[in-house]
Amino acid sequence: MKIKNKLKVYESYLNNESKDLTVQVSPPVKQLEIPNLEQWQMRGVQPYILGDEYCLVKERRYPLLEKRGMYSFQDYIRAIEAWQHTDFQHPLSAKGYKPTDLFFFDTETTGLGGGVGNTIFLIGYAYVEGEEVVVRQHLLPEPGFEIPLYDSFLRSVDYTTLVTYNGKAFDWPQVKTRHTLIREHVPKLPAFGHFDLLHAARRLWKNELESVKLSIVEEEILGIERTDDVPGYLAPIIYFDFIETKHLDGIVKVMEHNEDDILSLLILYTHISFQLLGLDQQQSKSEMLSVGHWYSSINETNKAIQILEDALENHDGKDKWKGMLELSYQYKKLKKIDQAFACWQQIIEKGMGKIKIEACIEAAKYFEHHEKNYLLALNSAKQAFTEFKKIEQMTGISIPKQEAEIKKRLLRLEKKVDDC
Repeated sequence: MKIKNKLKVYESYLNNESKDLTVQVSPPVKQLEIPNLEQWQMRGVQPYILGDEYCLVKERRYPLLEKRGMYSFQDYIRAIEAWQHTDFQHPLSAKGYKPTDLFFFDTETTGLGGGVGNTIFLIGYAYVEGEEVVVRQHLLPEPGFEIPLYDSFLRSVDYTTLVTYNGKAFDWPQVKTRHTLIREHVPKLPAFGHFDLLHAARRLWKNELESVKLSIVEEEILGIERTDDVPGYLAPIIYFDFIETKHLDGIVKVMEHNEDDILSLLILYTHISFQLLGLDQQQSKSEMLSVGHWYSSINETNKAIQILEDALENHDGKDKWKGMLELSYQYKKLKKIDQAFACWQQIIEKGMGKIKIEACIEAAKYFEHHEKNYLLALNSAKQAFTEFKKIEQMTGISIPKQEAEIKKRLLRLEKKVDDC
């Protein structure tokens, strides 16, 4: 059966709720036989044998000059080198790291949930070695053969930082869970740093993309187009079929899908680094604002100001006023009150909604505490209250706490005006 036709059959399995996907685990074999060994070896896959159990290991190498989407793997080296010249902190900073210190990691499992009932059947990762990117994958050929799977993986891992996509919440905790069950028989789990690129994608593109699934980020942001790819949700079905039939076509496609995911992580880390370091010549104003907000959130104030100022220059997008308000807070943090006030004035004049309310309140604070002009402070507070009521009327949503805070400010300022 052709692979495309077979995938249609797999998809139909998902719609059959009565389909029993339970895999019966056979007793350990006394004489080791590896089904389809020659076919595996023709695909660059070798067995890793441990006693009377084994797993299958595939290794593939790519030259650094090879391009994937809008970047080559060589650009990853450029990104790591660029981080070495920074004088600020960031959660994804590779300062002090070599290109060989990071490895890009992904797994395929028998289900999307956590816990001991979910088995990892494919562990894949990529790393730089010399002038090549090495991709290595460890496949579980039988559900009972996890000891050679983890032994082969852990004996080949010698890196500083894990790079994943949702790996902090799923992949690595799942590795820990499965490792716990066999920890007396395999090496210890190493301690890694961890860069989870899902969180970065959300910060940068959650307002631009319908979803930040890796496949969508690949296509919309990185310019990577896959052909004849197996959907990730079909991977468990295909694996169960492989266990039952030993046919290679389906599971080989899953391994290709996993390899594509891993290589995309390397490219995505490169692109995010270029965004954070200002190296992306095609960076949009909205992306710059998102980067500026990110630096603001980690108290890298000077870096945030630099990026937000550049982003707001000649920018008329819908996110302009949110960016300007953030810039005003960074100015305020450095006690550059006049520059902050100039931002609030622009927002009050041309902005609207919640951002305008915040700007009005900040302007009221400025007039009250900096200028000691209580009448202007009162007028700004009244503007905030008017805008608040306008939003309440439009949305039908009441926020009693915020309304009470504005009224409290109004009463205090009215008293100060009367006392003058």
